Amino acid sequence: MITQSDQMDLFRLIARGIKKNITCYAFGGTAMMFYGYKDGTKDIDLLFEKEEDRQDFIQAIEKLGFEKSDPIKIYIPEKLRDKNRPLMFKRGESRFDLFVKQIFKTLLSPQMQEDLYAVHEFKEEHTLTVKVLRKEHIAFLKAITERQNDFDDIKNIISQDKGFDWQYLVDEAIWQHKHGDNWALLDIEKTLKELKRYFFIEEKYFKQIYSAAEK
Repeated sequence: MITQSDQMDLFRLIARGIKKNITCYAFGGTAMMFYGYKDGTKDIDLLFEKEEDRQDFIQAIEKLGFEKSDPIKIYIPEKLRDKNRPLMFKRGESRFDLFVKQIFKTLLSPQMQEDLYAVHEFKEEHTLTVKVLRKEHIAFLKAITERQNDFDDIKNIISQDKGFDWQYLVDEAIWQHKHGDNWALLDIEKTLKELKRYFFIEEKYFKQIYSAAEK
């Protein structure tokens, strides 16, 4: 289990090993720790804009003892068949899930790039920049990746943050649907239905989803 302190130390070590400046986006449990939503995680989820950046990052973590791993026990078969599935690296119980350009069928939207929660720079000879996605994007991506404990993490985010923006979440799903992720609306509709057992969610958000799906 990696704590937030462990995570910061690990990023600093990786920054020493990279051969050029690299920028990545943190989501999943990684981002939740930056928010303080959870104390630890087994997997560090990162998205890179360029394959060459991911490869340079991989070379740095391999020097730290991480080895390529099979994602078959982590993701459902539908996700494993996706060409944009992650490369996975493990050391003990700690794991990196490394995506490039897309998270399965989900694109790096303009909203994800612009509406960030925080930016952390780890400066050595080169700089590793970790951009932390905002909470609605974390919840959205957990809804579409469908891994163990993802739903509980979404509940955790919403329970701890009364300012959760449901409209922003739905708008992101609609944007992704328009740009090629045919599962985005279905995944979000399914997740919102389950969340209604625990939180008040206005019916208008479901109507927007159904209307967008018909177009």
